Order: sequence, then structure tokens, then C-alpha cells
Amino acid sequence: MSTIATVVVILAAAWVGFSAFSVFTNKSWVVDNFVDYGVPRTWWVWLGSAKALGAVGLVIGLWIPPIGIAAAVGLALYFVGAVITVLRARAYAHVPFPLLYLAPVVAAGLMTATA
Repeated sequence: MSTIATVVVILAAAWVGFSAFSVFTNKSWVVDNFVDYGVPRTWWVWLGSAKALGAVGLVIGLWIPPIGIAAAVGLALYFVGAVITVLRARAYAHVPFPLLYLAPVVAAGLMTATA
């Protein structure tokens, strides 16, 4: 895997990992939006866990590419679901936020797949 691909994967994993940390520590900029979007509180730990495991999977993908690809696909589906949730809540101004996570995850997945 090239140096650029490695950097993209690590940055994407760190970005998603930070998002998971923000859920686990109930940062207001995340959980307030969950409330506004109608996401049940009982889902928050599961959503944070999915992000954390996806971030770990991206990093493991540096050595075992199929795991990185699976993690990227899972995270991409997660963030597409987040876009749908935001749209259903009619919070159109918030649509760019899950896209800011989706883009590097897709890039990391593509770079892992082509390595």
C-alpha cells in the first residue's frame, strides 16, 4: 500500500474514531442532533460502537485488506443511513456533516481495495 493510501486510511479511521468518542462521551454537538433527529437514546451506544469498530477495521485493513474493505463498506452504509436520517428529520442544513465522514471512508475503502 502506498504512503498516500496509508495516510488516507489512518486519517479516515481517526476521524471516525473521534466521532465514536464523541458519541460515547455524550458531546452536545453529536447527541443534541441525535435528539433532534429522533434517534432513540438506546441506539447511541450501538451507533458509537459501530463507528469505533469500523475505525479499528480500517486500520486492520492496512495489513488485512479484506477487513479494511468490509469496514469501509459498513461505515459507508452507516453514513448513508445518517444522511437518510437527517433528511427524514428535515434538517437539510445538516446533510453535509455525515457526508464529511462518508467521503474519507469511501476514499479509504477504494485505496484499500486497489492496494
